[in-house]
This record gives sequence, structure tokens and C-alpha cells, in this order.
Amino acid sequence: MNNDKNYKGHLSMLAASIIWGLNAPIGKAALDFGIPPLALTTFRFFGAAIAFWFISLFTKKERVKNEDLLMLFFAALFGIVLNQGTFIFGLSLTSPIDASIVTTMAPIVTMIVAAIVLKEPITGKKVLGVFVGAIGALILILTSQAASGGKSGNIAGDLLCLTAQLSFAIYLTVFKGLIEKYSSVTIMKWMFIYASMCFIPFSYDNIASINFAAVPLKVFGEISFVVFAATFLAYLLVMTGQKTLRPTIVSMYNYVQPIVASFVAVSIGMDSFGWPKTVAIAFVFTGVFIVTQSKSKAQLEAELVYQEVDTQQKDNEEKED
Repeated sequence: MNNDKNYKGHLSMLAASIIWGLNAPIGKAALDFGIPPLALTTFRFFGAAIAFWFISLFTKKERVKNEDLLMLFFAALFGIVLNQGTFIFGLSLTSPIDASIVTTMAPIVTMIVAAIVLKEPITGKKVLGVFVGAIGALILILTSQAASGGKSGNIAGDLLCLTAQLSFAIYLTVFKGLIEKYSSVTIMKWMFIYASMCFIPFSYDNIASINFAAVPLKVFGEISFVVFAATFLAYLLVMTGQKTLRPTIVSMYNYVQPIVASFVAVSIGMDSFGWPKTVAIAFVFTGVFIVTQSKSKAQLEAELVYQEVDTQQKDNEEKED
């Protein structure tokens, strides 16, 4: 039964990573038209909040404790507001290639935070898997012909992008128990309403400056994809993964996004597919597989208990002899 849950979690994370990989070119198209980044982010949060509150009308009602409502605010702060907000501001200052490289730090940061907060062991397999996956992601990013976009890097922007990875790592680890306590819809409807409340005051001027009458239908379609696919659906899928998989494994799927972005670039003629990308993809999925084979804290504790019981039985047998 547990294997079935893990299987469901892996499929959910893979689907979310594919959607987020597609979100990069689609969201950029909306930004290139002139939709302000802060406005697009607010559309994501507020649109997802409406969607989650709507479907909550047709799901099982859950009463959330007052103390948990407060914790959900901080979960939204780290998992959505700081994660998305600092990344957008960081991306506006630095180059796309620098931002992409910094995102490969996510599994490493998550592994360290999980070791501190959840006491998850940093095993040899886990380190090897993260390292192998990072190599694959970096090969993809560095060999992409369209990656740099003609913009130079910036240390402040890079640090903001790194802050985004750290905030999401804190969300995956610190709030894991809270996430497992309620249904995905209940968690998400509160987190996104909190995120909207945090962003709307800062983005009001950006939204007011948009001439919606002049926005083409194609751009509305791109915004809709960002809101309902890359936010509503993707976060729902991530919740499923977060409930069934360890934080480091969840963050490893971050490496799948450059693969999707690369395939999109190749399909529209912006890039070519050669052996470096084949090697990179093999590295990424090998890394994910190695991390899934690493032992969790619960598994190591179970082995220790088994060894103690086995030793006790042997001692008792020797005494009887």
C-alpha cells in the first residue's frame, strides 16, 4: 500500500515538474507582451485562491484549528510568497542562466534543512543522487543556446533566487507535519488566500496600469495557463507528492524542469538536441533514482531496532546454551 502511495507521489511530482517546465516559455510570452511580473504573480495567487475555494464547496468540509490557521500563514509565506516573490525580483536583476543555475541548489538546500529540522540522515546515496542530478541539470542549462538571453548576471539577483530556494526548502520540511494533517484542497485554499493578501497591496499599481482592452486573446490564454495549470493544478500535484515523499525527493524533481524547457526550445526551433542533452537527461533521472533508494530516518531507525532485537535473541540463546 505504501509503495502505491509512493508511486502516486512520483507521478504527481513528475506531472507538476512538466507543467512548470512548460510555464517558463508560456509565462515569458505573457511578460514579453508587457504584463508586469508582479501583476502576473498576483493573478497566479488570487486566481488559484478562487479556484481552490470554489472546489472546496464540493469536497469534504474540514475545520482548521486557529493555531493551524496561523501556521498556514507562515507556510504560505515560505512556500509561496517568499519563494515566488524573491525569485521574480531576482530574475529581474540577474540573467536567466544564472537564475536557472541557482535553482539547481534546491535539492542540496532541502537536504541540509531536512537534516536539521526533520533529522533526516544525509546518506552517501542521497549526496550522490543530488550531485548526479545537479550535474545533469547544469549540463542542460549551460548547453542551451537560448539560455543567456543577452543579460549579464547580478550578485543581488542571484542571492534573491537562492533565497527563493531556501524558503521553499523550509516550507517542505518545517511544515510537513501540518501538510499531512489536512486535505490538499483545505491547505491550498488557505495558503493562496494568505499569499494573495500579501501580494495585492504591492501589485495594485501594476495591475491598474494594464490596459485589459488591448490585451490579445492569446495573452489571456497564456495568463490562464499560468494561473490554472502552473499554479492551481501544479501546486495540487505537489501537495500529493509532499504527503507521500520525503522533502529531498520532492525537491529533486526540480531538475526535471530544465529537461522540459529544453524539449520546448528544440520543438520550436530555438535549440537543437544532441548527445550532451541525452547525457544530461540520463544524469537527472539517475540522480532522482539514487535519492529514492536512499534510506529515510524511519528506515534506519527500524533497522536499528531489528538489530537490537536480533542481538537480544542471540544473547538469550547463548545464555540458554
